Amino acid sequence: MTTTKVLLIGASRGLGLALAREWARDGRHVVATVRGSGRTPLHDLADADAGSDGGPEPGRIEIETVDVTEPAQVTALRDRLADRTFDLLFVNAGVTNQPEGTVAETSTEEFTRVMVTNALSPLRVIETLQDLVAPGGTIGVMSSGQGSVANNERGGHEVYRGSKAALNTFMRSYAARHEGERRALVLMAPGWVSTDLGGPGARLSIDESIPNVVRTLDALRDKPGLHYVDYLGRTVAW
Repeated sequence: MTTTKVLLIGASRGLGLALAREWARDGRHVVATVRGSGRTPLHDLADADAGSDGGPEPGRIEIETVDVTEPAQVTALRDRLADRTFDLLFVNAGVTNQPEGTVAETSTEEFTRVMVTNALSPLRVIETLQDLVAPGGTIGVMSSGQGSVANNERGGHEVYRGSKAALNTFMRSYAARHEGERRALVLMAPGWVSTDLGGPGARLSIDESIPNVVRTLDALRDKPGLHYVDYLGRTVAW
């Protein structure tokens, strides 16, 4: 079954923006969020005329505002959307940090920033917004192949890796608490994609990753339980 109504958290740029564009092009209705009140590329996408530069039809994208690190804002978003039901909740919001240096060399403030944004906040969002997702729908979150403990054979990016490994563990706990429910739960590893976060040396383009991410999420609908997969639908080792 195709996902038709999407709640996308974190879509102002990069992978989130590309996801909003892909879903809207496919005729899905997307409620997508940005942080703060400034204009973003998502606003330009939402304003695009039908057929202009491949843009979606007007009205396919609604924009909401939320900072996922502020629980009161997440609750306020839940209240604004209380009468809506979505086929998919996908949490994309996340940050990175400098790849150099060990975790011990990272300041407490920087460690806290990355962990709160990448691991704690997505679960708070999911716990707060889960009731907006249809019983047979999907709850997904943007993870990373770097969150795999088994595949960490080279080190590097220690704090970012740790935040994604923590996110994966927290989602596994969430899945255990919701065992028996019909919803599919997805940890998505999109590949190393060329964005502001991924950097110019990344192996994949957005066009190589994101359409496959969407297809993989569609394929997992109606498949309950937790799935840790990459953009091609391949299982990632924990």
